[in-house]
Amino acid sequence: MEITIVNIIQAMLAPGIMISACGLLLLGMNNKYSLIVNRLRLLEEEKRKLTMSPKKGNLNEDEELRLRSIKMQIEKISSRIRIVRNAVFSYSVAIVFFICSSLFIGLHYLITNNFITGLAAEFFLAGMLSVMIGVIFAAKEVTKGYEIVLIEINEG
Repeated sequence: MEITIVNIIQAMLAPGIMISACGLLLLGMNNKYSLIVNRLRLLEEEKRKLTMSPKKGNLNEDEELRLRSIKMQIEKISSRIRIVRNAVFSYSVAIVFFICSSLFIGLHYLITNNFITGLAAEFFLAGMLSVMIGVIFAAKEVTKGYEIVLIEINEG
């Protein structure tokens, strides 16, 4: 069987599609990251206003309750942002693995070697594992986000 450039490109496309899929996942996670950072900044600003007010030591009951709620949310959001960071890192690592896999597939057609073929498969599998880890982090982040919303709801 004659190997053509079309065959090589087709073989290299599977990792390419996964690179594109990871790009979409990264886009969503980066958006989430921005929203979480923005929320954290707003809560910190509100906390500063409550603690720096002229009646700092004389906060009423509602203000004290709000301040406790803000502190709890800041703590949970800080852990949430670490989870998002881990998801972004996992997706980024997956992209590197898929790029390597694609390169090894191309190299396999230039140098027919079982070792190179094995590397292509191993890098592809490592990329898929990294995507799965990222998805687990993303699911964990959704759970954390729900907990934070419950804090806000229970406050009101």
